[in-house]
Amino acid sequence: MWQEERYQRIRALLATLQRVTTDRIVTELNVSRETVRRDLVALEALGELKRIHGGAITVEDEAPIAERAHINVKFKRDLARAAVSLLSHGQTVFIDAGTTTEILAQELARLGGLTVITNSFNVALQLRGSNVSGSLHNEVIVLGGSLCDRSPATVGATTVAEIGRYRADLALLSPVGMDARHGASNYDQRESEVARAMAEHAERVVILADYSKLGVQSRISFCAPERIDVLVTNQRASEEAAFGALKAGIKEIILA
Repeated sequence: MWQEERYQRIRALLATLQRVTTDRIVTELNVSRETVRRDLVALEALGELKRIHGGAITVEDEAPIAERAHINVKFKRDLARAAVSLLSHGQTVFIDAGTTTEILAQELARLGGLTVITNSFNVALQLRGSNVSGSLHNEVIVLGGSLCDRSPATVGATTVAEIGRYRADLALLSPVGMDARHGASNYDQRESEVARAMAEHAERVVILADYSKLGVQSRISFCAPERIDVLVTNQRASEEAAFGALKAGIKEIILA
């Protein structure tokens, strides 16, 4: 079955059921679970559905943020811990909004000694309690702007303008998709503008993308491959079809 035909069948199932399990799609399409996983990742990057544990839902029936935050947690924490190893006391870093970067903030809270500039309320809250015994305090700067309707974060022209006031050692960003041709990409325009500004005003760009995001191109590219200094992904990524091209085009890849 051709890819576009599979997409149409998945769209039809969602239009009828609003929620559909991976097992149901496997049975209906008579394809492997891995094929279904790749199709759901691609359709989510296009904004046509939302993946949840065990299947997918329509965009209008979006899962609660608490549920989304529990998807691929182990892989996200592996990325976060690997990214922490790139940081040193005294550095200034940008961090954008997302469930991966929220887990990153939990790890950074144990490090201390950083200035963190973020548009994410959840990231800021995770870092708020970072003044622990034996560690240096993290200074946290929350960017102003308009409240995003997709996540607890600020976006818009004011946020982008505020980013332009700072120069950071690193931008730590988590995209919807990561592919060798278009680099890091997101679905939402205003979230993409924030990530792009952070990348432009940082000395180095670190992209945190678990294996499921590799080879995926979302709607808006915000950081070209040649501008990415480090891609942090999972060991499992080396088994993905897109990995070879990414390895050839990205300066450094860390497998966590």
